[in-house]
Amino acid sequence: MPELSQEMMQTLAAYGPIVLMALVFYFILYRPQKKQQQQRAEMLNNLKKGDRVIAAGGMYGTIVALDAKKVTLKVSEKVEIDFLRSAIQSYQNDPKNT
Repeated sequence: MPELSQEMMQTLAAYGPIVLMALVFYFILYRPQKKQQQQRAEMLNNLKKGDRVIAAGGMYGTIVALDAKKVTLKVSEKVEIDFLRSAIQSYQNDPKNT
């Protein structure tokens, strides 16, 4: 096995911490956030009539109509409110909410 020269060792010592920090940021910050974004996009794409959801601001309701950008929630008798599809935060019966 060839020995590393003094210059090569100094270069590795200089860039090693930077590479290590990049790896830590990738595994601790970037990957979990990317996974969460994918799960949210999947949830928004799978919305359907009758789903009980929570919208931004804590508004609870049942989906009565939806299209590509808009969701209509029934929040009580005779009260329906339009929301952007992206304003839906989660399902009401999602175990993460309890």
